[in-house]
Amino acid sequence: MWLAKVRETTGQEVNVDWQPFSLEQVNSDNKGEEIKFWELPGASDGSDNTLLAHRAGLAAKRQGKEAFESFFISLLKLRHEDRRSLTEMEVMEEAVANSGIDMARFREDLADPDLLREIAESHTEAVEVHGAFGVPTYVFPNGGTAFVKMHIPPDEQAAEIYESVTRVITDAQHVGEVKRPSPPWPHGII
Repeated sequence: MWLAKVRETTGQEVNVDWQPFSLEQVNSDNKGEEIKFWELPGASDGSDNTLLAHRAGLAAKRQGKEAFESFFISLLKLRHEDRRSLTEMEVMEEAVANSGIDMARFREDLADPDLLREIAESHTEAVEVHGAFGVPTYVFPNGGTAFVKMHIPPDEQAAEIYESVTRVITDAQHVGEVKRPSPPWPHGII
C-alpha cells in the first residue's frame, strides 16, 4: 500500500517484482523435520489453502504486470482493511473480480501444479541467498536487502520516506538493524 501511495503522489514508477515467501514455512514448528508446505499432499491436491495467496499471486502474474499489481492491491485491501482471510478462495476470486483480470484464465492458471515449484524456488532463494525471515523483505539490484516493518504514511510523507529507506538499504550497508521500541511505537501513528 505504501509503494502504491508513492506511485500516486510522485507519478513515478516504483518497480517491484513481488515474489512468494511463506511466513507459514519460516515460522513453522517443523523446521527440524524439514517439512516443506509446498511438498505436502494438501498443497498439491488443493485441500490445504496455506499457500493459496501465493498461488493466486503467481496465477495473476501470468496475466501481466499491470494485472498482477491491480490484483495485489485489491488483495491487500481485502486483507488489511476488510480483515479477510488469505486462505479462502472467495477472497481470491473477489480480488480477481475487483482487479478486472480474466477469471477463467486465473482459475486455469491457479490449478497449475507448477506454481508450487515456483513458490518453493522463490522461498528457498529468499532464505538462502538473501537471508529473508519476514515480509516484506526488499532486495535491491546492488544487493542491499532489508526487512521493513512500517505503517502506511500520510500522502505527503510517502515518497520522502521511500527515498530515505531506499538510500539506507542500498547505500548504508554497514547499518545492520534499526528497531524502534514497542511501545511507544506506533502510538499515535495509526
